Amino acid sequence: MIDPNRANTEPAETGEEEFWRQDKPAGRSNGNGRARKTVDLDPENLRRGMGQLVLTLVKLVQELLERQALRRMEAGSLTDEEIERLGRTFKALHAEMADLKKHYGLTDDQLNLDLGPLGKLF
Repeated sequence: MIDPNRANTEPAETGEEEFWRQDKPAGRSNGNGRARKTVDLDPENLRRGMGQLVLTLVKLVQELLERQALRRMEAGSLTDEEIERLGRTFKALHAEMADLKKHYGLTDDQLNLDLGPLGKLF
């Protein structure tokens, strides 16, 4: 989660890019003599952040689908052909995710969101 009070600090452990920057007061301030905080709209940071968000959501859906497939396999409700098809599909999805993570310069740990008191997403 982006914290607007975290100006000019190191990125979080998850590798989140610094989103906020602090402007030095130059004649104008926010009324209390302190520097203003503004959103850093660097296109590369926005592109990478959007990629991180989308890949995190895809990874979450992938995890849910894999768990559902395992439950159905254990229950015996899938044919051998369906199990093979699921295996090929998940293998292709893992390969595509690896390519996209490489493209955006992300790691699995960076897709694992910190949910605060609930712990990590994955």
